[in-house]
Amino acid sequence: MSTVTPHPQDSKDKSDSEPKRSRVPHAAKLYHNLVPAYQAFWPAVAGKNIRAEVGAMQLPEGARVLEVGVGTGLSLASYPRHIQLTGIDLSESMLAEAQTLINRKGWDHISVQPMNAEELEFADDQFDVVTSFHTVSVVSNPAKMMRELVRVCRPGGKILIINHFRSDNPLIARVVDSAGNVTKRLGWRTDLELEEVLRELPIRIDQRYKPNPFSFFTIMKATAKPDQV
Repeated sequence: MSTVTPHPQDSKDKSDSEPKRSRVPHAAKLYHNLVPAYQAFWPAVAGKNIRAEVGAMQLPEGARVLEVGVGTGLSLASYPRHIQLTGIDLSESMLAEAQTLINRKGWDHISVQPMNAEELEFADDQFDVVTSFHTVSVVSNPAKMMRELVRVCRPGGKILIINHFRSDNPLIARVVDSAGNVTKRLGWRTDLELEEVLRELPIRIDQRYKPNPFSFFTIMKATAKPDQV
């Protein structure tokens, strides 16, 4: 996936000749082929942070929760059974793995469905909590995805994001950016800045921190539409 904005004429030509789905990383053949490696490797990298942060939210009974970019369902066991959880992802092969896990565990409080994170098919203010883990840097338009997350979260609702964002340290940023040409081929960005995706959104950042000083990941906890509460 290129992070360079195409010339308007180039964009028009592409949109006329190829389906929209084919240009999204989740829909790429390579992304589907990475499912086995993703399941083997990713829990060790991301699982601890997800479990800790979802647990710390102390979700109330009956809470309507949306996870954007649920993938193969590696985070699903982190949620309590007393909520109603909806997971979406554009990769149907990953969702098939998630559904198998749901069926095996008997999780009747969880449902998953294919959907584009940039065009959520939900009503405004439909969810009490919206979460997304390591997804915003792999979609085609991160700012559009974040607008959608805020749109479907009710006023005063909570948003939890865990993701890699570009470091504020110039030296670290340059080192990580140097891997950008490789990571873009695998479908994710290393140069995404948090401020870039939150600009002008009706959102209040409550906490923003790294789980440890050496972590590549940032944890962001926010309140949606605080002025409407």
